[in-house]
Amino acid sequence: MSADPMGVPEVGPKKFEDLPAAEQEVVKSAIQALQHRPGALLPILHAVQSALGWVPPAAVAPIARALNQSRAEVQGVLSFYHDFRSAPPGRQIIKICRAEACQAMGADELVAHAKRRLDVEFGETRADGAVTLEPVYCLGNCACAPAITVDGVLHGRVSRDRFDQLSRGSEAPQSLEQARSERPS
Repeated sequence: MSADPMGVPEVGPKKFEDLPAAEQEVVKSAIQALQHRPGALLPILHAVQSALGWVPPAAVAPIARALNQSRAEVQGVLSFYHDFRSAPPGRQIIKICRAEACQAMGADELVAHAKRRLDVEFGETRADGAVTLEPVYCLGNCACAPAITVDGVLHGRVSRDRFDQLSRGSEAPQSLEQARSERPS
């Protein structure tokens, strides 16, 4: 995987024409449906990410052209808002709240446990594509801290055991082997 001059890994095709036809159609449809709205950039980016799970870097140029903006302006918006992805997410997306209320209720320990169990750091997708782990800065569930979302579903008062239940199937391969070896025969 190569990186651009800023050190950001490049994922997927560089040219729009090299995207799969279905992804091209998603981008074209979002542009066509939304380009005439005031402030159309964010709605277009949200529509593309909603449909594909990410905004392919090759989609930046046609979006910029349609909105009469530079590629740098579109890329700047993509990189400014942390919720936009420039790489495909894992099959399961887990977000852990990092706000103060959750930290006060044990989120730091939960984060350490999640990273070990899933074998992935914040902002990464594990190499096998099973899971993406992301920080989020307040899920609005402070009274039930610590809070997480799993594939967009909010969960509160998440302990390590509850995390293990919610993330079942996404644990790192060595965790599966270790769990099998620890089972009584």
